[in-house]
Amino acid sequence: MASSSSKSMPVTTANEATGSQDMFNKELETYRRIVAANLMFHREVYGLLRDLLVEHAPGSFRFLDVACGDAAASAAMLKTTAIGGYVGIDLSEASLRLADRALEGLPCPVELRCGDFAEAMANWSEPVDVIWIGMSLHHLATEGKARLMRHARRALGGVGLFVIWEPALFEGEDRAAWLARFSLLRDKWSTVSDEEFASMERHMLLADFPETADTWLGMGRNAGFRRAEEIFMMPNRMGRVFRYWN
Repeated sequence: MASSSSKSMPVTTANEATGSQDMFNKELETYRRIVAANLMFHREVYGLLRDLLVEHAPGSFRFLDVACGDAAASAAMLKTTAIGGYVGIDLSEASLRLADRALEGLPCPVELRCGDFAEAMANWSEPVDVIWIGMSLHHLATEGKARLMRHARRALGGVGLFVIWEPALFEGEDRAAWLARFSLLRDKWSTVSDEEFASMERHMLLADFPETADTWLGMGRNAGFRRAEEIFMMPNRMGRVFRYWN
């Protein structure tokens, strides 16, 4: 695993490291139960992504997985494609260690890089054919999202495929109403505890900044993609998948 970061690592005590790892393990266990129960519709989203790659990606395509996390869903999906190279970026070294294991079965070179994905995209200079961002771009402010899309367009050289899966507001809806919609899903999320669900709500309040579908599409067009379209809405209508190409 290749690991690089523009920031020096803070010094931590053994107790702090153990506490951080325990928190990571707890959150990861919750996330994996959510995925296993398909509460966020990973099966549909990654199935759709695979179909796009089979139909539109060139042979031996190079795949850039932005904010890849543990890469489990990407790894399972990519194993049945004509992938020629994989690069994953994530800020979490613990997640990248899991990704390293998950990606072992890919029939291509794999590179994992530790760092901030917005910074990585701003400085990207290597050719790629497909850029995928799953549930991460919404952590940036609107201008940050638009800037990253411009960097993605440049990295693809005008010929590749850019696909994102992100939270989306209804037209005329504000962020508070979107958050309230998620709270109404509590009964359907019985696989997580009240404490875990409340933790998710706190995270979303602090870090999730969805856009309307028109805004997501418009940012892609403004970034230089000639074509942009919504290709999937989650059945609970909390998020959507968009693709951009030329």
